[in-house]
Amino acid sequence: MPSVMLKKNSEGKLIFYVPKKDLEEVAESVEFDTADKWGGEVLLADGSKYYFEPIAPPDFPITLRAKRLDSGEE
Repeated sequence: MPSVMLKKNSEGKLIFYVPKKDLEEVAESVEFDTADKWGGEVLLADGSKYYFEPIAPPDFPITLRAKRLDSGEE
């Protein structure tokens, strides 16, 4: 499971960065994004999908462990 850095850009969009792959993409959707739960499946602008265990809504920036869903990579 890669460590992923998440931050918000000046437009308030979630930016997803995987340092080992030098991948930086905008998150198009997050499965759970409510006042009491955040995470689940995340769809990136390039079409790839990652999964975060749902947690309480975090303060950004934050680094979390994610599982890549569309390649079998962990």
